[in-house]
Amino acid sequence: MSAVLVIAGVDSSGGAGLARDLRTLEQLGAQGLCAVTAVTVQSDTLLIACQLMPPQLVSAAIGAALESGRVAAVKIGMLGSAAIVHAVAAALPPGLGAPIVLDPVLASSAGGSLLDAGGQAALIEWLLPRATLLTPNLPEAAALLGTQVAVGEAALLQQAQQLRALGARAVLMKGGHAAGAQASDYLVSAADTQCLATARRAGRRRGTGCALAAAIAAGLAARLPLSEACRRAKDHVTQLFDAPR
Repeated sequence: MSAVLVIAGVDSSGGAGLARDLRTLEQLGAQGLCAVTAVTVQSDTLLIACQLMPPQLVSAAIGAALESGRVAAVKIGMLGSAAIVHAVAAALPPGLGAPIVLDPVLASSAGGSLLDAGGQAALIEWLLPRATLLTPNLPEAAALLGTQVAVGEAALLQQAQQLRALGARAVLMKGGHAAGAQASDYLVSAADTQCLATARRAGRRRGTGCALAAAIAAGLAARLPLSEACRRAKDHVTQLFDAPR
């Protein structure tokens, strides 16, 4: 059976990271393989500690997953350092043939940096051009571009095109940090621009970015078109907000 290879960090609270990714894949009927990049100690409000994995261990885990012959899509989340970015890029062969969903995890929603400036530069150089889809929120997009957070649709779409110019084949700009009654994400590709909108839910849920990217990877592993995979993933994340806490 085909599977999604998740390359991400562990969040001790279970609210985000690898635990959220694997739970999402299970809910959508997909199998998961994993390569752990870091172990973090987090609560809902605080990043307490972080221990990065040795890059060679990350690389070996990716290699073992690929040797299974079951990897139909790859989801990349927290990387933690430039060295791990390089290890991941080297371990994923250019002719992989599986779509790559890159979620640029730069900071924890509980507070604290998860990828420094050197790591971000390496991500832009080595992984962003490999991405089938990049899924930044508005602060992440601004950080990658070294600019201000986009305000308004025109600025958001301009930043999406700038990220595509850096190599990503498509960009899903997540609008959760924007204002307004609608939570609008914009899928920008060479073919067109699509707006995926739902009524904005009150409150916050940790791990929604992880869940969205993992759900998209599950859809791509099932050979859904990119737009359909994104719409299904958006519906899944909306259900997380509606579910009892």
